[in-house]
Amino acid sequence: MSIDTLPRATRSDNRRARPPGRRWRSRLDIKAMPYALVSPYFLLFAAFGLFPLAFTLYYSLYDYDLTGTTEWAGLGNYTALLGDDDFWRATVNTVAMFLIATVPQMLLALFLANALNKRMRFRLAIRMSVLLPLVTSVVAVAVVFTQLFARDWGLVNWLLGMFGVENTNWRAERVPSWIAIATMVDWRWTGYNAIIFLAGMQTIPRDLYEAASIDGASQRRQFWQITLPMLRPTMIFVVLNSTIGGLTLFSEPMTFYNGNPDGGSQGQFQTVAMFVYKEAFREFDYGYASAAAWLLFLLILIGAAINFLFVRRIGGTR
Repeated sequence: MSIDTLPRATRSDNRRARPPGRRWRSRLDIKAMPYALVSPYFLLFAAFGLFPLAFTLYYSLYDYDLTGTTEWAGLGNYTALLGDDDFWRATVNTVAMFLIATVPQMLLALFLANALNKRMRFRLAIRMSVLLPLVTSVVAVAVVFTQLFARDWGLVNWLLGMFGVENTNWRAERVPSWIAIATMVDWRWTGYNAIIFLAGMQTIPRDLYEAASIDGASQRRQFWQITLPMLRPTMIFVVLNSTIGGLTLFSEPMTFYNGNPDGGSQGQFQTVAMFVYKEAFREFDYGYASAAAWLLFLLILIGAAINFLFVRRIGGTR
């Protein structure tokens, strides 16, 4: 006989018969245990995320250097940054490389995931192989791509020369350097995003595709009418993640210029993250670097909001 079939008075007596300590532990397990299980994340975030944010915001309001000298500056660092040509050049470089890298990367990852979602031989091995660029050392990638985009003996210039294009100095010119770094970023991260898209595609019910096939829908129409709309939550995650990574681009352009944060002889591919690094650890102006970091944080919020609103419209969501 279940407890639901017992008379109401009997059930009340059973509840009253429980020891007070047992009732308290039961209530604690139900209400407090979920918070205890997720608390390590929030404790780590407070120590290594929230505290550095507050610390950086505090020192962005001071003139703070390596000697420990602090002098109240108010919004002076932010005002100086808004009038700093080097900062705006780094901002333009960052946004341009982000757009050049992210748009092709998302399209390639989406179509690659769709191809990996098909039935094929050695499917698991092929899926794992697309992650190999991600586990490759950034330094090794930079060495290889530096040779590929070399001015005199690079493979890319040799291929372009077959079509009558003159040799390009990929590190000395602004737009070519953006393209070279964006290519490096795409090579490393396209497979990673493709695997995430693939995981999202495998959650789509197969019944939808079977019903569409019965109705005579082609695979192309199924992709546009079923896969893309159902993949929207995954696309939002990937786009936001790529926005954060693209606007904080540091390793690829840094290694592309032999570890120099200048980003070229005239800063032609210096990013905001490299600008922050340069001001903090070479100029030792920590207050100025902190203000630049907060403006970068604001830029990321704006970029993430724009991309979120754009992706939400896929599939008719408004």
